[in-house]
This record gives sequence, structure tokens and C-alpha cells, in this order.
Amino acid sequence: MKTRNLRILATRLIALVAVTSEAKALPLLPLAQATSSLKTSVQTALGVVFIFGFIWGVIKIWGGADRMSKGDADGKMGIVSGIIIAGAAAIMAVLFTIFGLSDGALTPTF
Repeated sequence: MKTRNLRILATRLIALVAVTSEAKALPLLPLAQATSSLKTSVQTALGVVFIFGFIWGVIKIWGGADRMSKGDADGKMGIVSGIIIAGAAAIMAVLFTIFGLSDGALTPTF
């Protein structure tokens, strides 16, 4: 029974290798082909991450303000963490410039 299962598994692996070797021309990531180079791909991905981070930071600020209005002392930390999350792009750009690595900072594209 085990040898039969191993034969079936080996046959499927051989078929998978054959299919993938024939399909090398097929794109695996269509999004990666939309950009022309690695730098622009990373800038686009960075832009998407920053959009989601900004939205998440605003939601955390809003939630922290709501908790503070209800008398919860942890609301202040929600506001501070929201500011840090929403402003992560600016904070990182300033840190790169301070430490002399401004050439390594990428500009996010949307």
C-alpha cells in the first residue's frame, strides 16, 4: 500500500516538473511584469504598504481618541501608536537622511 502511494506521488511530481518546465514562459506574477525594473517594483510595493499603514494609523488614532473620550487611559498610547504608524514613511526618510543614507531611501509610488 505504501509503495503504491509512493509511486503515485512520484508520478505526480514528475508530471509537475514536466508541466513547470514547459511553462517557463508563463508569468508567475503578473504584477511584477507591470513594472520595468526591481526599483520601480519595490517603490510600487512600498507605496501600497504606506497606503495601508496610513489608513491603519488613522483608524488607531480615531480609536484612541474614542477611548480617551470614554475615560480610558490607554487611549493616549493608541493615539501615539497611530501617529507613528501613519507617519512611518516620513519618519524613515528623516532617519535615512540623518544617518547619511538618503541615496538608499526610495520614493513610494502609487
